[in-house]
Amino acid sequence: QVQLVESGGGLVQAGGSLRLSCAASGSTFSRNAMGWYRQAPGKQRELVADISTVGSTNYANSVKGRFTISRDNAKNAIYLQMNSLKPEDTAVYFCTAGGYSGRYYANYWGRGTQVTVSS
Repeated sequence: QVQLVESGGGLVQAGGSLRLSCAASGSTFSRNAMGWYRQAPGKQRELVADISTVGSTNYANSVKGRFTISRDNAKNAIYLQMNSLKPEDTAVYFCTAGGYSGRYYANYWGRGTQVTVSS
């Protein structure tokens, strides 16, 4: 079992930056791939970025070059650095733990943190 708690969301102007953090409980953290999803009002949940146990990363095309996912196994934490934010990045962002089967899938979810980007 993995419990996930996100932090770092908030209101920012377009072009600004935010850094999301996710604290994970459980001794198996280093053995889990991790990912960030987001869901905007009226839209489907979207996988934003994922990171393997050895640090390999994947990004949605919409955030490539602007967002960076990272992990610190010593701290049981992952991060999402978001730069050059756009109003369309407004969503609730969820931290997840999971694995890969062709692509990333999530087994555990945090409660989410709101990110709002004003124009």
